[in-house]
Amino acid sequence: MNITATAHKWEHGWELWIDDEAATQVATLDKAAQQVRDYLDTEDPDTDHSDWTITIVPDIGDIGDEVTDARAATEAATRATVAAAAKARAAARHLREAGYSVTDSAAILGVSRGRVSQLVRS
Repeated sequence: MNITATAHKWEHGWELWIDDEAATQVATLDKAAQQVRDYLDTEDPDTDHSDWTITIVPDIGDIGDEVTDARAATEAATRATVAAAAKARAAARHLREAGYSVTDSAAILGVSRGRVSQLVRS
């Protein structure tokens, strides 16, 4: 099951709204998903909510677009880093398999000799 709660800032933390109704409150957003689960457990104690997907959407106005863009850029950078690492490992292995020394492989790749050794081992 999936539940989306909108978090509205107020002077003592965040008010969590479910289905356009104020449901519960929490001091900090990092505890919001668990707070929603606790609320649901109180409202419906016969249902196990522990494996439900709780999505918290902070109502932060125009900054939300900036945050969305920043998160997307971070995720893209992570994917690019993973892809770059795979290419570096493959290139280091191929250089070594082709008979290039660790020193020459390092110079060709623009990394340290130690990094070439790490790339070949991983």
